[in-house]
Amino acid sequence: MGSTYRVKAVSALNNEIKIPTQIAKDTGIRTNHISKVLSELKNEEIVECINEEAKKGRLYRLTSTGQEIADEMK
Repeated sequence: MGSTYRVKAVSALNNEIKIPTQIAKDTGIRTNHISKVLSELKNEEIVECINEEAKKGRLYRLTSTGQEIADEMK
């Protein structure tokens, strides 16, 4: 999966649904980096946005693949 940012983001979303700001706060990653990380993870079908139409307050969660990865990381 690669970078420590991606690993931290997946860990932060383990069994949870969060907005990017909360993921940033939980991981210590700056908000401007989180959107890029989430975008990459989304392209790899590791995370999904469950309210894509929202301009603010988008909610992200792990896909089943992402959850398997998070479980393996424990």
